[in-house]
Formats: sequence, structure tokens, C-alpha cells
Amino acid sequence: MNPAKRHAIFERFRAANPEPRGELEFSNAFELLVAVILSAQATDKSVNIATRELFRHANTPQALLGLGVAGLEAYIKRIGLYRTKARNIIATCKALIDNHDGAVPRDRAALEALPGVGRKTANVVLNIAFGEPTIAVDTHIFRIANRTGLAPGKTPLAVEEKLLKVTPPEFRLHAHHWLILHGRYVCVARKPRCAECLIRDLCEFRGKTA
Repeated sequence: MNPAKRHAIFERFRAANPEPRGELEFSNAFELLVAVILSAQATDKSVNIATRELFRHANTPQALLGLGVAGLEAYIKRIGLYRTKARNIIATCKALIDNHDGAVPRDRAALEALPGVGRKTANVVLNIAFGEPTIAVDTHIFRIANRTGLAPGKTPLAVEEKLLKVTPPEFRLHAHHWLILHGRYVCVARKPRCAECLIRDLCEFRGKTA
């Protein structure tokens, strides 16, 4: 895909949704971090249902640590892999208190050192909480980058590196939100809704639906 076409794609995304927002509910960087850890292999809707109640009772590392693993499990037991996530979140709370004075670090290496936090989660926190122009590659972005020809790659890291290279700087801050939302609601996995797609004529996917 040539640079002009990529630029046109992001121009259309921006025109349709100038200030895109993710669908996880949070009010500070710590709540975001917890929500993103919980969202792995789970829907944002299920996470929001759990965190609305959880954050009313505990929304700081100290308060969550006070719940303990069993106490946290009671709030998140309807979310997939909740036992592992509860252990990771409690361990992360302890690490934040011990190593970062209870604050979420604005540093990739420090974030990835936290239990349950991988590169994708770190990218989401850096982008949304701190305004860093990172691109968190989830299954939606991986699919779209390859399907459309926007930034083909065999691994999530390869796609991330390609997107950071080819996305014009003016679009990098919001790129991952535009792509995630497009993948979630239009360019879906099984049968993309090409008739509703605002970049249909720019997309290089050969199997477009009617």
C-alpha cells in the first residue's frame, strides 16, 4: 500500500471520529491498568460490569491489595481467567507500592515488569493514560493491518513496528483506537461489513463482501 492511500485511510477515520475513545471505563491510570489486565480474552462490556462495582470499593493499589486475591476474585469471577488475573493484579498492586510509590509508571520497561502486563497492555496504558503515540496490536488490529494491506506482518510485534513506521505522525496518537473500533464493528473477522466500510475503495482486501 502506498503512503498516499494510507494517509487517506487515516484522514477518513479522523473525519468520522476526531476524538476516538476506548470502551473500557476508568477514571485514572491505575483503574485503566487494572481494566486492561482484566480485558485479556474478555469483552470490554464484561470488564466494565465488574469494575463498576470493584472501583466503588477499591480503586487504588493500597485498597485493592487490602482485598487480597480472594476478595478481588469475588468482584471479577464472571471474567475469563479470573483467578490468574486476580493473582496478577494483587501482585501488581504490591509492586506499584513497593517500587513506584503507588503510581503507575510512565515507562514501558517498568510497566512490562508488572505481573500480568505484556507489551500490548503497556502500549494501551502509555497511549491512553499518558498520551504516548503507541499502537497496541490486538486481534482486531492484527487482522485489519493484514487484510487491508495497511501494515502486513506475521506477528503482532511486526505489525506494530510496521504501523509505527508507516502511520503519518499526525495520526499515531489515535491510530489504534480507530483501527480497533473499525475491526470490532465493521471489519469483523468472519464476514466483514464491506458495504458499510468508509475505506472500502482504499482497502486492498481481495475478498470484499457485497
